[in-house]
Amino acid sequence: MNSPANEPAGYDPAGPTVAWASFYDEARGRFAAKGFASAHVDARRIVEEASGFEGAEFHLGLNEPATKRGVARFDAMMQRRLDGEPLQYVVGNWGFRTLDLMVDQRVLIPRPETEIVAGVAMAELERLARPGGQLVAVDLGTGSGAIGLSVAAERPDTVVTITDLSVEALQVARANLAGIGRAATRVTVAQGSWFDALPTELAGSVDLVVSNPPYVAPADALPSEVADWEPTEALIAGNEGRADLLHLIEGAGAWLVEGGALVLEMAPHQTAWAAGVAADSGFVEVAVVPDLAGRDRAMRARWPG
Repeated sequence: MNSPANEPAGYDPAGPTVAWASFYDEARGRFAAKGFASAHVDARRIVEEASGFEGAEFHLGLNEPATKRGVARFDAMMQRRLDGEPLQYVVGNWGFRTLDLMVDQRVLIPRPETEIVAGVAMAELERLARPGGQLVAVDLGTGSGAIGLSVAAERPDTVVTITDLSVEALQVARANLAGIGRAATRVTVAQGSWFDALPTELAGSVDLVVSNPPYVAPADALPSEVADWEPTEALIAGNEGRADLLHLIEGAGAWLVEGGALVLEMAPHQTAWAAGVAADSGFVEVAVVPDLAGRDRAMRARWPG
C-alpha cells in the first residue's frame, strides 16, 4: 500500500477501493515471506483493526470495500509489524481472560502464562469467600492492570488495590480501569514500590497478594520482540532475577490475614527456590502450578491460620 508494488491487484487510490479480502491476502503473504510463525493470525488482527470487522463478522466483512481511512490504518500497522514491533502493540489492545486491555510500550504484553496466575488467584479468593463478606486483594506491579482488573471484574465480592512504581504503567492501568464498568468502583490505584504503595491500614487485612514481578536475570537472553520493545524495568530483576520475588515473599506475611494467600508468577527454574523461601518465611501449603505448556509457572503459598 505504501507503493504501487505493494498494493492489491486493481487498487486505485483515486477510484473505488478493493475488498478487504485483498488486503488480508496481502498481509498473510508478506508476513509469511518475512518468516512470521503465525502469519495468518497477524494478518487477521491487523485487518480486523483496520476494517472494524471482528469476530464472527470478519469473514463477511472481507467482501466489503476497504475505506480510504481503513487502508491508511492498514498501511501504518503493516509497516510497524514488519519492522518487528509486537502485534499486541501494533493493534493496541489484547484479550486477557474476560477483558480487552489497551496495551502499548509502557506495559508488558498480557500473556497466557499470566492468565494461569490470575486463575490461581481466583481459586484462592473462592476458597476464602464468605457469605455476605468482602475480600481484599492487592495486585502489586500491575502494569496494564491485567490481573487486578480481572479480579475486580470476576469477583464482585472483592475490593482490589492495584499498584505500580511506573507512573506511565499506571496511566495504562487507569485507562483499562475505565473500561470495566461498575467493577471499577471497587478498585483503588496507588503508585509506589511494592508494599510501600499500600496504605498502612491494610496491614494484616489482605486476603490475597498477587504479582507478576520482574523475574528475568540481567544476563538472560530474550527474543528481540521482547528485549527491543517491552519495558526493561518490568522484566529484569537483580540477584539472577530473584530480587523482587524475594522481597515479595518475605514481605507478604505482614499484610495477609490468617489463611490469606500469596500468588506469584516466575520462571520455571525459580519455582523450587521460591517455594523454599516461602516455607522459610512462615508460609504453609506451598504449591507450584504449571502453565498451559506444562512448565512450572506460579507459586501459591498460604499464611498460617
